[in-house]
Amino acid sequence: MSVKDFYRTESGTIFRVSKDPEGHLSVELLEASAWRSAPIGMAGLRIARGTRRLTERQINALPGPA
Repeated sequence: MSVKDFYRTESGTIFRVSKDPEGHLSVELLEASAWRSAPIGMAGLRIARGTRRLTERQINALPGPA
């Protein structure tokens, strides 16, 4: 089972980073109410100043399956 963390950048971009049991990362970007695959380099935005991890309540309000 993979672990998913959800983030919002200072500019409002919402993305999620999934980590599978072997440690591989994948990134998806929320665009127009749908999740799409994003460049793995976006995972670095997790530590950028102004990027915040979303709360459970915020995650539940997002469109599409979490």
